[in-house]
Parts: sequence; C-alpha cells; structure tokens
Amino acid sequence: MAPFFEMLNRAIEQNDSLLCVGLDPRLESIARGEVLPFNRRIIDQTAGVVCAYKPNFAFYEALGLPGLNALRKTIGYIHETTSMPVILDAKRGDIGATAEAYARAAFELWKADAVTVNPYLGHDSLLPFLRYSDKGVFVLCHTSNPGAQEFQLLPVGGDRLYEVVAQRAVEWNRQGNLGLVVGATHPNELATVRRIAPEMWLLVPGIGAQGGDLQATLHAGLRSDGLGLLISASRSIIFDEDPAAAARELRDRINEIRLRVANLKPSTTRGAQLALALCDLGCIQFGDFVLVSGQRSPVYIDLRLLVSAPPVLRMVARTYADSLRDMQFDRLAAIPYAGLPIGTAVALETGHPLIYARKEVKAHGTHRVIEGRFEPGERVVVLDDVITTGGSKLAAIRTLEAAGLEVRDIVVLLDREEGGKQELADQGYQLHSLLTMSELLAVLYSEGRITQAQVLSCRR
Repeated sequence: MAPFFEMLNRAIEQNDSLLCVGLDPRLESIARGEVLPFNRRIIDQTAGVVCAYKPNFAFYEALGLPGLNALRKTIGYIHETTSMPVILDAKRGDIGATAEAYARAAFELWKADAVTVNPYLGHDSLLPFLRYSDKGVFVLCHTSNPGAQEFQLLPVGGDRLYEVVAQRAVEWNRQGNLGLVVGATHPNELATVRRIAPEMWLLVPGIGAQGGDLQATLHAGLRSDGLGLLISASRSIIFDEDPAAAARELRDRINEIRLRVANLKPSTTRGAQLALALCDLGCIQFGDFVLVSGQRSPVYIDLRLLVSAPPVLRMVARTYADSLRDMQFDRLAAIPYAGLPIGTAVALETGHPLIYARKEVKAHGTHRVIEGRFEPGERVVVLDDVITTGGSKLAAIRTLEAAGLEVRDIVVLLDREEGGKQELADQGYQLHSLLTMSELLAVLYSEGRITQAQVLSCRR
C-alpha cells in the first residue's frame, strides 16, 4: 500500500470516519482576506471527525496571489495541527513536461498528499503524478455533474467510456497509489466501477448540496471490509452555522450505514441496490404461492414487472452484462417468458446477438423451434430470471443442444437456493446468479423492508 493510503487508513481509524471535507472558499460567502482564518476555523472544528481535507485549487486561484498564499498556508496548517492527509482537487492532465510541472507543483510546491487528475490525454499524461509513489492520485472516472453523460456514457466497444477508464486505472495502479473519482449522484455507475475495481479507493463527491443519496452510495461503493470510499462534502459542512455538528452528523450517518452493510456478504453489498430496486417495484411478494416446480413457497419473485420499469430493467441488464464480462460465448439465449425481456435488454446493453427457444412450436409459418439466427457449433449463454430447481433450464438447454449449439453457462437474476444450481452442476453446467435468496433477504431485512418473521418463514 502506498504511503498516502497508509496515512489515510490511520486517519480513518483515528476518527472512525470516511468523511472528507472540501475546503472551497467562495467569494460570495467569504470576504477576500478572510479565507485563511475561515479555513483554520473549519479545520479546528472538524479535525476530530474527518479522515481528509480536499481544497479545490480553482477557488484559491480565482483570488489571485492572496488566494494561492492562503492555499499554501491552509495545507501547512493541516499538516502542522492534524494528522489528516490533504487531497488537492486540481483535476490536472497534460502532456510531457507540462504534466511533470503540474505534478511537481502539486506535491513539491503545494505539499499535497494526493491530487485529482484527468485521464483524457492517456496514461503518459498521468505518469509524472504516479511516479510520486508516496503520493495518492485520484483519476476522474464518472463525475457528479449533469453533463457527465455527454462523454462518460459513450459506448467504447462493449463498454462505456467511464468503464474503460476504470479498467485502465486498475492496470495503471502498479504502485498501489491510484484511486478513482466517482460521483454520488450516479449510484448505478458507482456500483459498476466497484465491480471493475473491487479494491481501489473511490473519492466520492456529490453528497450534500449536490443531492447524492448517501445510502445508495455506500451500498454501491463500499468494499466488503467497510472501507474503500471517501465521502466528500463541502458546502453542506463549511457554510453550516455549526460546521463541527454538521460534520459529526454526516460522519455518524455514514457509520450507521456502514455497520448495516458490514453485516451483509460481499456479494450482497454489490447487489444491495438491485435488491432494493426490485423490492420497490413490487417484484418480491410474501404469502402462500405455488411455483412452476410445484413447490409451495412463502415468497414469490415476479420479475415480469421489469418491463414496466425501464430504469430498473436497465440496471438489471447492466448487472447481467458485468457478469458476462469474463465468459466466452457467441450468442445469448433467453428462456421465455420472463427471461425474454431481460435477454433483449442485455443484448441491447452488450451488443451480443440473442436467440430464444420457443416453449411451443408454432403450427404455422416456419415451425421454428429456435427464433433468431445462429450457426451450429456456436456457444451460447442461457439467460433467465429465477431458478428454483433446474428443470426448465435443462429443458431449454436440450432444445438448444439438439440444434447443435454448445451450452456451458446459465445466468439468472435470482437463485432461490432450492437445489437448482446443484442440479445443473450435476449435468455439467455452471450457474451464475446476480443475487441469491439469502442475500436478497439479508438486504431487505437490514434496510427494514421485511420483518424477521418473514425472513425466517423463507428459511424453513
């Protein structure tokens, strides 16, 4: 671990905090000559509840030489009076000697412990920063502003641009001193980044004045150890009538949610947002139900409702797409009926062609058993919504294999954990599930959506 992140971990442990306070003086709120006293007051009042400070270079530069002098003295004051690291929010990124000058200024002149950088010019523009192996470098990945989607969601191959940035960052992190900046206003994308970079530190602006959802952010981005996120807040704390109380309240809210998340399995943490979205949509119902397998169950999962909620269906499709990332296949094969809209959404998300085996062969027209184009010998991944036993999956697989297709993997949204996975494994197939019933129940119970009695009824 790089010295910066060692310093950060000590600060987190010392104050039991993932809160990073942004020191962003604004002329409409602070008199020109009062920046340094203002910052010192914020630091004095919050040093016991934060893990880092993040001055934004632009607000000091806008004040001219007095502002830059205030920045230098602010960073010096933090280092002299606290053990908290300083992240200089400068968003630097340029080529050659210019990047070297920016890196030297950030780390040697301004004495920052970490800096934010822009990856638009590529790896060579970041190397001058990364060569300071004792310093932290946070790469802009998916930002919190409304215009982020104009470029950051552009398709690049089968991924979006921000996903490519995260993938490259994992490759560039050879010295362990690199993190990513991901806005709290986009929790779906934050969850995707966490899956791509499971161990990396994420600096998360957008909580507070920008309206980011703290609970969704923590569920989407926390690592399984309850760390990995720096929650940055500026205006909502530094311009509060009582900055110390505002910082303490936010720190405590973060910790309260961290505790709940820490009780979940790592995979549940990644799928928590999806579980809550399904619950909100009404896809999880409790009562007395007879399933397709003939078994009785106190819980029914109705994923047909996804077609009426495009944002949730898109979230589901992206989560399927993530699970498919490391599989080798030529086509997707959905199982009607509930699996068909999911398969269509995944095909649109990934660009992979889709086929599906009919449940009933038409008595007219082409009499096709399988709809869509394919060639014998191709490998397909089977997609469906839920698995209880493996019966319906095996029936669809037999149809596909009879047509000369190869099947090795099946992906479902939910595994009810009632023997289906083992049944498929006994036949030589591997099941991949986005959620298990245990994980789903753990999330819903931890968030107060269901009672302990409901949880117990599903585990008998």
